[in-house]
Amino acid sequence: MTYRCFELDPTNERDVKENVYESLAKKYGMSIAQAKANTQHVVEMAKDVGLDYQMDTMILTNTFDAHRLAMHAQTQGLMKEMTERILRAYFTESKHIGDHETLTDLAAEVGLNREAVEKMLASDEMADAVRTDEQTARQYGITSVPFFLINKKYALTGAQPTEVFVGALKKIIAEDQIVVLNNQGGPICDENGCEIPKK
Repeated sequence: MTYRCFELDPTNERDVKENVYESLAKKYGMSIAQAKANTQHVVEMAKDVGLDYQMDTMILTNTFDAHRLAMHAQTQGLMKEMTERILRAYFTESKHIGDHETLTDLAAEVGLNREAVEKMLASDEMADAVRTDEQTARQYGITSVPFFLINKKYALTGAQPTEVFVGALKKIIAEDQIVVLNNQGGPICDENGCEIPKK
């Protein structure tokens, strides 16, 4: 599996004064109470799979630099580890993942070189890689996450239970199997040579 970059709100500042409930209420035109109720549903879904989401203390921020860090980690073979560490820092530990010092500390935890990460974050390095991913998402019509694209042809959207993924993968495997369109004999070759069918 490959993680791709997608910003839910690219217009966010690095330092956001609103909390998650205020932000959701404003974005979707709902009350704070409705935003809390909707968010609680996400918290319960996360808990069902062993994740501890702390929405009350979550620090909203612009995530572009976190995405750049994930792309940098990919060049070192650590994208999965880096992405998962950033997600845990954001959803569970209430860390400011727009802050360069925080990102550098997280990167060092997963085994990335601290000085290289500091230099990368201070530059525009990996910005084009993030924008390319985001452009690809637009081309596929992706407007929300999670979004799972399989074989560049099949999509699953939203947080789905395991059985949905299993069913979808079985269907994809069945549809992608090679279908032999003829039953007529013809020369057949393998590592032992060729066999010409008898008439």
